[in-house]
Amino acid sequence: MSFTPVLPMSGYGGWAFLQRTLPAQKAAFEGSATVQRSEDYFREKIGSITTGAELVADRRLLEVALGAFGLDDDINNKYFIRKVLDSDLGDDSSLANRLSDDRYAAMAKAFGFGGTAATGEAGFADQILSRYVDKQFMIAVGDQDVTLRVAMNAQVDLPELAASGGSENTMWYSVLGSEPLRELFQTAFGLPDSFASIDLDQQLSVLKERSRGLTGSTSPAAYADPEVFDKLLRRFLAMAQLQDGVSSTSPGATALSLLSGSGSASSILSIIV
Repeated sequence: MSFTPVLPMSGYGGWAFLQRTLPAQKAAFEGSATVQRSEDYFREKIGSITTGAELVADRRLLEVALGAFGLDDDINNKYFIRKVLDSDLGDDSSLANRLSDDRYAAMAKAFGFGGTAATGEAGFADQILSRYVDKQFMIAVGDQDVTLRVAMNAQVDLPELAASGGSENTMWYSVLGSEPLRELFQTAFGLPDSFASIDLDQQLSVLKERSRGLTGSTSPAAYADPEVFDKLLRRFLAMAQLQDGVSSTSPGATALSLLSGSGSASSILSIIV
């Protein structure tokens, strides 16, 4: 992408700046030549596509389809993506339903190739392209600051998760099955990388316990509330900054940086405490 988001700082300050300037920055991103070419091509061609095989055969259409659901890395997995797109979502044993990553089922549902294709419906192209712009803007942000991309993803995904109507455990399983959401909670809760290797039931128990300590609730649905999400986000960004500092400096330099500067260390520590 030729557009580079403006991110003058990291951490919560960077997040606040991004939120204030988001409409203008996203409009500039969508107006870039690269995005416009992708949008124009998708609008022109998608209405004639009625099967997963047809979609994966057109790389430019597939790039938009995958990009709309954050599945850009699957661009060369054409056989797998075709099987996902053609999945019968009414069959619990179908491929899309058996995958732990909910993004695949969401994509299959949106295109409807396993039943009645939705590609010819009014507004379909707008729906997919709106998601595409959102996700690709997140990627552009992540190229500069990956923690802000994780935060933007969670800002969208957590309310959707809360609205899904699933049980508390089902929602936590979805969190664990989503790499960005897992990273968000694992970092915010101060859990080590080895956390992912313990028994799944133990992971759920730990997440619920840490969530209760932070918000008073054991349910991921609580984070659909903007104030509760902000509390989680502040902790995530603070912990991420501290982890980056520990990994990139010596203990002495880290201590010095925390004790000096423009008060940023004390603000970080106050958030964590």
